[in-house]
Amino acid sequence: MKVLVDTAIWSLALRRRRGATAVEAAELSELVQDGRIAIIGPVRQELLSGIKEREQFERVREHLRAFPDTDVTSIDFEEAAAFFNRCRAKGIQGSNTDFLICAVAVRNEFSIFTTDEDFGRYARVLPIVLHDARG
Repeated sequence: MKVLVDTAIWSLALRRRRGATAVEAAELSELVQDGRIAIIGPVRQELLSGIKEREQFERVREHLRAFPDTDVTSIDFEEAAAFFNRCRAKGIQGSNTDFLICAVAVRNEFSIFTTDEDFGRYARVLPIVLHDARG
């Protein structure tokens, strides 16, 4: 099964100077080696946005270019809106990008690798599968 890697994991691994925890880094490395990584354009944009140093921006962009974007369709945007509404009706708030990640993952039967605790709340309402880093 492919794994849609959320911004939080990529950010830990690529942007922050200290890097990911050993478990997250090892899991991301294994997923890369197995060719199981999936990414979408909005995650790529979130990662690159706000990088102040041009050199770091270029380094992160080059790393990410190794991973082609999974197509995002109109159906995904519609499903993301439906997911937003379902969660909101249950008192769960989230970002448009988070719900788009959920929609793309469900349509493609991907799991989601993240450290963002919001996804645990979404999973109580939505049919998403969270990827558990083998520790």
